[in-house]
Amino acid sequence: MEPLSTSYPLKYSVPKTRVFFVFLSMVLCTTILCLLQLRFFKPKSKDFYSFEVKDSRGRIISLEKYRGKATLVVNVASYCRYTDKNYIALQELHREFGPSHFTVLAFPCNQFGESEPGSSQEIESFAKGNYGVTFPVFHKIKILGSEADPAFKFLIDSSKKEPRWNFWKYLVSPEGKVVKFWRPEEPIESIKQEVTSLIRQIIMKKREDL
Repeated sequence: MEPLSTSYPLKYSVPKTRVFFVFLSMVLCTTILCLLQLRFFKPKSKDFYSFEVKDSRGRIISLEKYRGKATLVVNVASYCRYTDKNYIALQELHREFGPSHFTVLAFPCNQFGESEPGSSQEIESFAKGNYGVTFPVFHKIKILGSEADPAFKFLIDSSKKEPRWNFWKYLVSPEGKVVKFWRPEEPIESIKQEVTSLIRQIIMKKREDL
């Protein structure tokens, strides 16, 4: 009498093989989906206008409202040796080129010589009362260190230039990219030339789009 052959290993090997191939297929499909997502659904890189900030009263303001303009972003201070000269120059720029195609955005900061000790509303009143500023003066922020405001940190990271004192200026394009920066002692004439050139590009583009 011939010995009976056991077929159990064969019976159980078939389901295991199927499970393995199903699992492998799932892993492969998941990998492909992840690659497609990375390829076609990359998160948009931030630009300056994609950030939110606070106004002098602490209300959230989207910088998106300034997209399409040439923007000069400045860290201001009320009690600095550069205060008079710079506030006068900034208001002159804003009056000459704004508000349709250009604006100055002022961000008070007390990290340089503690020359901006007041509250945000006091700073805004000081700027308007003494220099007649008509450009926005935002909430007092920090621009250095771990507590740096994200919008200003973007300017620093983009330009690779960290402010060393009050009234550093960053020119931002209509698309939200940093074009150039200036130190507080640099003359307004050099800023005017760059602003004029950028505004000319904005106007030409608008005409082409008509």
